[in-house]
Amino acid sequence: MKRIIGVVILLAVTTTVTADEIVQKFKNPSFSGQGTSAHYLTVENQEKTRREQIQDDVESALKAAEREADNTTLAKFIRNLESRIYAQLSKQLVDNMFGNEEASLFGQFVLEGNDIRYERIQDCREDGICTEIIRLTIIDEDGSTTTIDIPIGTGGF
Repeated sequence: MKRIIGVVILLAVTTTVTADEIVQKFKNPSFSGQGTSAHYLTVENQEKTRREQIQDDVESALKAAEREADNTTLAKFIRNLESRIYAQLSKQLVDNMFGNEEASLFGQFVLEGNDIRYERIQDCREDGICTEIIRLTIIDEDGSTTTIDIPIGTGGF
């Protein structure tokens, strides 16, 4: 036993012990200052990407809800009804403008904020040739005007 203790003491005395100082280094660039700007840029890009993804998800959900609302039976019925009403209005307008016996010389109505007027007039050119036309004037809600001159009795179908 004395021998084993002696060998252990001998090894302990002959072995050199070396030590180095302990240096604390932060891995986070916010603390160390190394690579801070790259770190902040990375964080900002991640946050921006996440905000954009959330915004895209919200817009997508709103569009999906809008499409779903447009495809209900009631919405389809209303669209079909509006289409038929506008077709009837168009037919009555054409009958009033071009009717042989019952044609009116002028007329006016308002449709969804647009003022629509028509009148039958004689359009005389410089060479003295006159033709009868219907002048259709549409005044938009914002005040812009569209004028269409429709010749009567020329051409054929």
